Amino acid sequence: MDQKMNVYIWDMDETLILLKSLLNGTYAEAFNGSKDIKRGIEIGKMWEKYILQVCDDYFFYEQIENYNMPCLDALNEYDDGLDLSDYDFSKDGFGPPYDDLNKRKLAYRHRIIAHKYEQGLQNILDQETMKLWSDLYDFTDSYTDGWLSSARLFLEQCSQGNKVTNHFVASPTDVAESTNREFQNVNILVTSGSLIPSLVKCMLFRLDDLITHGNVYSSWEAGKPQCFSWIEERFRGPNVQFCVIGDGWEECEAAQTMQWPFVKIDLRPGSSHRFPGLTLKTVGHYFSVVYGNPNKQNDED
Repeated sequence: MDQKMNVYIWDMDETLILLKSLLNGTYAEAFNGSKDIKRGIEIGKMWEKYILQVCDDYFFYEQIENYNMPCLDALNEYDDGLDLSDYDFSKDGFGPPYDDLNKRKLAYRHRIIAHKYEQGLQNILDQETMKLWSDLYDFTDSYTDGWLSSARLFLEQCSQGNKVTNHFVASPTDVAESTNREFQNVNILVTSGSLIPSLVKCMLFRLDDLITHGNVYSSWEAGKPQCFSWIEERFRGPNVQFCVIGDGWEECEAAQTMQWPFVKIDLRPGSSHRFPGLTLKTVGHYFSVVYGNPNKQNDED
């Protein structure tokens, strides 16, 4: 079986979501006076407050803030599979020194965090808080002219890339052989933020059903080049293609080092490299520039 795969590697802030540019006013400034800068800053501060609140209340952030890992699976070898249903995380003495015993305690916390991520916010927050979050999301989406919802829709389209037109287009032959050949596209998040707040952001910005917790990487300590190397090693194959989508210099340079296409997100209104605006056709062009277009030789009928 030949498996064709596009691996989309996403930055978070100012790409899939807007936060820093709301807080510092750069998003609104790009509109030359038609956006209320103060309102954007207020929205950003509300997000910042609630993200930290959820991190601290439900994801052990106060305990593990100083023990940032590149991904939740980083300490799997230390997890002995202990039943944690009656485990008291407030009394297990987790903390320095960072030895094998405490790595096991951190691995336990990571396991619980992964489970909560899989459950979704609706199983964590009460209805009143869920409504506050939903209203804030809708208000932010309105203020940003649909950036959040269109980014989420685009992520969904990437996840279903075998059904939509992108670089690995299914030719008539491919469609006929769809029962024998698997097409799979994967969304990976590599963010310079620390891991736990990044996972919480995924949940709060409604991305957790499209990006699994195992596909969220924090480059806080390791750097994006190292994270990209791990991802290449994880997904490497003859029919696998990578594409990086983000707004920053670090992911751009790392993509160039890996010889992967890089799509630079542009906050300015009217740009085709923003949300709404970015399309699979545009991203497919970047794939073609780097990888060529194998579909040309397969065009039939």
